Amino acid sequence: MRNQRIAWGIAPIGWRNDDIPEIGAENTLSHLLSDIVVAGFEGTEVGGFFPEAHVLNKELQLRNLRIAGQWFSSYIIQDGVEAATQAFHKHCEYLKEVQAAVAVVSEQTYSIQGTGKNVFTEKPGFTDVEWNHLCQGLNELGKIAEQYDLKLVYHHHMGTGVQTLAEVDRLMENTDPNHVHLLYDTGHIYVSDGDFMTLLNKHLNRIKHVHFKDVRQAVKDQCDKDGRSFLQSFLAGMFTVPGDGCIDFTKVYNKLLETQYSGWIVIEAEQDPSIAHPLEYALKARKYIDAKLLPLENGSLVKH
Repeated sequence: MRNQRIAWGIAPIGWRNDDIPEIGAENTLSHLLSDIVVAGFEGTEVGGFFPEAHVLNKELQLRNLRIAGQWFSSYIIQDGVEAATQAFHKHCEYLKEVQAAVAVVSEQTYSIQGTGKNVFTEKPGFTDVEWNHLCQGLNELGKIAEQYDLKLVYHHHMGTGVQTLAEVDRLMENTDPNHVHLLYDTGHIYVSDGDFMTLLNKHLNRIKHVHFKDVRQAVKDQCDKDGRSFLQSFLAGMFTVPGDGCIDFTKVYNKLLETQYSGWIVIEAEQDPSIAHPLEYALKARKYIDAKLLPLENGSLVKH
């Protein structure tokens, strides 16, 4: 994978799922990391089952892999900024030890992503006061991240108060661009809004981390019709790896190349590993990247 500004990773969520720990529980850290090497990726994100930093670093070094970042559930609105900062310091300490690039933050106050609620119609929202608390708190967390040589990247996510384009717009408008950056997730914004390019085009200057997640349109439509929860939807196969769904990643990658994006692109697809074999899907993603995306780097399809 040739572009020196872009590092390609794949998330552990295809092997083990933090929200449903029992699925994929047989997949060990060694199994996951070795599969990542076989599939030709450069690194991964930290999963909930990952060990202490010195143990993880040994396993990474043996395989010449790197860590991109790790999810952090913030509860700024629910618990206040002080409680969030205490937890975030510990989070960032670990990430610095494993030489990560970003801290992925998602506000989980009122989140329904781990509940049985209809993820398509019952998403939460924030009041004006709560929005102010959130944005001010994220500015503070962003400053903390920088103390550990990290960037805070905010993850817009289905079933949370920052899911839609309008909500991302509001977050970006009311946070400090020097301290709060954006994680762009193709799958979450497509399922939410039915469009994945507008967010990318509007907020290119804030995007410092990228998740490439594909969507099976027919499964998404059925889950919407059935009123399924987030967990039920991904177990049904709503998400998949690039090249296996309806999103045209050539448009996304071309835009990232056009604007000289620098950072990680992490393949991420919440699926049941007993149905979607993790290595098989990692190889499927790599094949799509090699065939459809990397050729764009020769400039023939890049507009200037």
